[in-house]
Amino acid sequence: MTYNPSRRFFLGGSLAATAAGASGIITPGALAASSQVAKSELFYGPQPGMAKLNANENPYGPSPEALKAIANASSSGGAYYAYTASQYLADMIAENHQLKSANIAITAGSSLILAFAAYAATSKGVILGPDLFWDTTSMAPVRTGGPQIVRVANTADLSIDLDSIYASIDDNTAMVHICNPNNPTGKILDPDKLRAFCIKASKKTLVLVDEAYNELVEDGPSHSMIPLINKGHNIIVARTFSKIYGLAGMRVGYMLGSEENIAWINQYGMGGYSINQAGLAAAIASYKDEAFKTFSRDKVAQAKDMIATAIRENGLQALPSSTNFMFVDLGKNGDAEAFRVAMEEQNVLIRGQYRTYKQWSRVSTGRIEDVQMYVNAMPRALEKMHSAIKA
Repeated sequence: MTYNPSRRFFLGGSLAATAAGASGIITPGALAASSQVAKSELFYGPQPGMAKLNANENPYGPSPEALKAIANASSSGGAYYAYTASQYLADMIAENHQLKSANIAITAGSSLILAFAAYAATSKGVILGPDLFWDTTSMAPVRTGGPQIVRVANTADLSIDLDSIYASIDDNTAMVHICNPNNPTGKILDPDKLRAFCIKASKKTLVLVDEAYNELVEDGPSHSMIPLINKGHNIIVARTFSKIYGLAGMRVGYMLGSEENIAWINQYGMGGYSINQAGLAAAIASYKDEAFKTFSRDKVAQAKDMIATAIRENGLQALPSSTNFMFVDLGKNGDAEAFRVAMEEQNVLIRGQYRTYKQWSRVSTGRIEDVQMYVNAMPRALEKMHSAIKA
């Protein structure tokens, strides 16, 4: 099937009609309530006229097949807990990777299972990771009084330094956390080097590889560490439906690992109570939708080309990216937070400063028209940034 965005199944009308048809009754009160909602200022996505390029979402999703599945699941299964659908998705993922369903944990987005892994790890020791990576979930125990993450400096070009991380593993290291491709840098590790690292490091401690962006990578399967699980290595891998599948708002993610590791980590969750029928239905419909994934990759590539051109034309540079975002070097005197504010004044949302990396700014790829807003806003935003710095 070739993906055609004009075939989208819009929730605004079709899902409402499906729900009404399921009940068979449309009351005057229901119509009045619907009218009130329509007049409200509630937006389920970005406000009109706002370019949302700050969260690495795929605004072209959910796919048409996912939207149909959402409508069906919501009308026929919304009243019931989602155990059956969860098991079905776990079986699909397990079959795709020659694993058992007991090797898979499904949660409301990968953030949840990643946080569970962090809590499990810090019950035994500390988490070791690069200085710059997507640390939000590994920070969860820190926010509740747990041990700080032990950080290892990235290399001069902001790559993850696997050799230094390995050398830093000690008896108190309960888990090593690697994001590949990395966020916010967008850089990807050499698969052979990462595989060798995972094999030797997993002999000393648990290794977590967050592969949230793997489906966006050219030849993604060759970069995945999932096959190491089947070979008995002490590896867990996280994946999500929030990125290429365009289901960030539907909250479906998963982790793969040995039966023992999955059972250990799952103790920190609530099992099937954290997931929903609509999200699972969308994930099931999307998982093997290669046409939509190809369409999304093409849109990401087009957007990155636009951003890269604007960066060059404004005398800046960015790191090479294997993801749906770019890490932009604003220059020696750059200020990512001032740049973010200047962009927001022009209705463009991007990320501000990460940790101590003041001159680096992350922008996500979004709809082409929104990326064009970023391109158009860049000269003025840079001017305002430099004015703010001088002030």
